[in-house]
Amino acid sequence: MMHDDEERLARERLSQPRQQNKERRGVGTAGGILVALGVAAAKLKSILAAVGLFKVLIFGPKLLLSFGSVFLSLWFYAILFGWKFGIVFVLQILVHEMGHYLTFRNFGVPVSLPLFVPGLGAFVSSPMTADPARNAVAAVMGPVFGVAAAAVCWAYGLATGEAFWLAAAYVGFFLNLFNLIPAYPFDGGRVAGAIDGRIWLVGVVLLLGWIVVNRAFTAFTIIIVIFVLVSSVPRALAAWRGQVDPRMQIASPAQRGALALAYFALIAIAVAGAAATTMERSGIRG
Repeated sequence: MMHDDEERLARERLSQPRQQNKERRGVGTAGGILVALGVAAAKLKSILAAVGLFKVLIFGPKLLLSFGSVFLSLWFYAILFGWKFGIVFVLQILVHEMGHYLTFRNFGVPVSLPLFVPGLGAFVSSPMTADPARNAVAAVMGPVFGVAAAAVCWAYGLATGEAFWLAAAYVGFFLNLFNLIPAYPFDGGRVAGAIDGRIWLVGVVLLLGWIVVNRAFTAFTIIIVIFVLVSSVPRALAAWRGQVDPRMQIASPAQRGALALAYFALIAIAVAGAAATTMERSGIRG
């Protein structure tokens, strides 16, 4: 029996170093895995930080330019009309431009953030797609958003009885109506071109008639007239000769009919809104 016990004890002594070695290897393996995971996490964090920095470097200047132009325009209009009206006016322009921006983005078309030009409004830059229907929808959605913003000012003015908000609504309706003139560089020019390019000549006549009737002979209107004549007249004359750019005019008669209905309905709404807010402002003053 003692001989058997001695052999068992000897085997236990020999097995203990092996078990300890296995435990050490297990601990070492686990530690190695943890270290590897830590290194991988550190590398991933560094990669994400680099990507974030890259985005800032790429998009930062664009954001700075866009927001900087907003504040510059705000300062410009505040000097002319006061801070309250300047803020509301810039916000109305921003809502209008966001109509274009969101529509282009929804179509998957690359588009810039709104860029403001003090005294001349704002714009978003996007390449013309091969689908004239999409181009026209993106063009008309700016005035749609703008008229909606004017309607919000109108509703708030009616609820509060403040003439300021009725005046802001009138300005919104009028500016979006003006922007619906069927001639370039207005949004209405893109919409009209998608329906029938010959409408551009009507837009030129309407613009010149409005300037003469209202005696609006200013530097701003002169610049606009020059842009319109250079951009619209050659295209309109080409359309009269049957030279239609497929990127401009919608081929489907059904699509053109639907777009024309929406376009002229929006014009009617803007006219009605401008007329109603003018009368209501007069009533409040009276």
